[in-house]
Amino acid sequence: MLKCGLLGEKLGHSYSPMIHAQLADYSYQLYERSPEQLEAFLRSTEWDGLNVTIPYKKAVVPYCDELSPQARQLGSVNTLVRLPDGRLYGDNTDYYGFSCLVKDSGIQVAGRSAIVLGNGGASVTVCAVLHAMGAGSVTVISRSGEDNYQNLDRHADAQIVVNTTPLGMYPNNGETAVDLRRFPKCEGVFDLIYNPARTALLLQAEELGIPCCCGLKMLVAQAARSCERFTGSVVDTSRIDEIERLMRAQLQNIILIGMPGCGKSTVAAALGKRLHRPVYESDTMVEQRAGMSIPEIFARSGEDRFRELESEVLSELGKLTGAVISTGGGCVTRTENYPLLHQNGQIFWLKRPLDELPVEGRPLSQRYSVEELFARREPLYERFADRMIENNRSAEQTAERIEENLL
Repeated sequence: MLKCGLLGEKLGHSYSPMIHAQLADYSYQLYERSPEQLEAFLRSTEWDGLNVTIPYKKAVVPYCDELSPQARQLGSVNTLVRLPDGRLYGDNTDYYGFSCLVKDSGIQVAGRSAIVLGNGGASVTVCAVLHAMGAGSVTVISRSGEDNYQNLDRHADAQIVVNTTPLGMYPNNGETAVDLRRFPKCEGVFDLIYNPARTALLLQAEELGIPCCCGLKMLVAQAARSCERFTGSVVDTSRIDEIERLMRAQLQNIILIGMPGCGKSTVAAALGKRLHRPVYESDTMVEQRAGMSIPEIFARSGEDRFRELESEVLSELGKLTGAVISTGGGCVTRTENYPLLHQNGQIFWLKRPLDELPVEGRPLSQRYSVEELFARREPLYERFADRMIENNRSAEQTAERIEENLL
């Protein structure tokens, strides 16, 4: 069996093994190697084929005995193959991956002015693709170059923004290199990051109504092309779409919001069992963090302190992938909770008739009538939710309806 894998300095959690498992029958491991270990590893017999990521896409070039025309043009390699005679062949399949991402997005780059954030190996590839697709101008923004983050105003007319930096990547969710409001003519945003699915940059693009895409399509497409290099076989292009859909379905969180007592916990448990996913209760985690029950938190510290703890918990839960998350009824009262939940999740609003909602043991339900609470929160649930589901049947039936509505 071929021995393949991903080479990088710090890899953490990677989706690549999941993708390659869908493509062909070869082993695929993560190879974390320091710069001091790089040469010995490349010359070893530990591997037959490699994908290469930060910070080695340029560093591996001198070790290649042969380069594809694409890799030679870019001076950047993200795919290595050990040939039968032992020589190393370097290719750049990121070029194909980003081309697929742009074409699939429907965002027009021809004739548009583009800025590319970052000047690493991925930036070189992105610039080459944009030029090949007819972009009117392509400018690289770096921390210390002539065009940098301190003089972005000179590029206020940018129509396409592409992020190739790691800013906003898990676990540093929420970071972003630029404020899109500085580019009033922006027509499209690409972020090569794929974890989280929606970085802070993409969340802002959505808020401003700008078409945008994460890097998952690029990751799958370049993996498919790498698989062809490893095995010598052809991967049908339809497999790229199939695997991307599968990855999105597996990695997407399912978020339940709704009034207290609407059945979120019960439905979450049914979903977890049905889909074989872990289930998290934000209220339970708040109680564990505070060391007391929610009524006690309200009594001792007030609602503001409870909401602070709730946002802390949602910040952690929102970074997860492939989970079912049941939230507290009032999480929608803080707008900052929306990007925390939306970054990796699809949000379902569970509705149940108000006269069926229990109020015992619920602090705010004791202070206000259910009707008053719902009147305040209904527009907030609508704002947060991707889908509304009537929870008027069994938990299992409601879970089935949610599964049918997963994107």
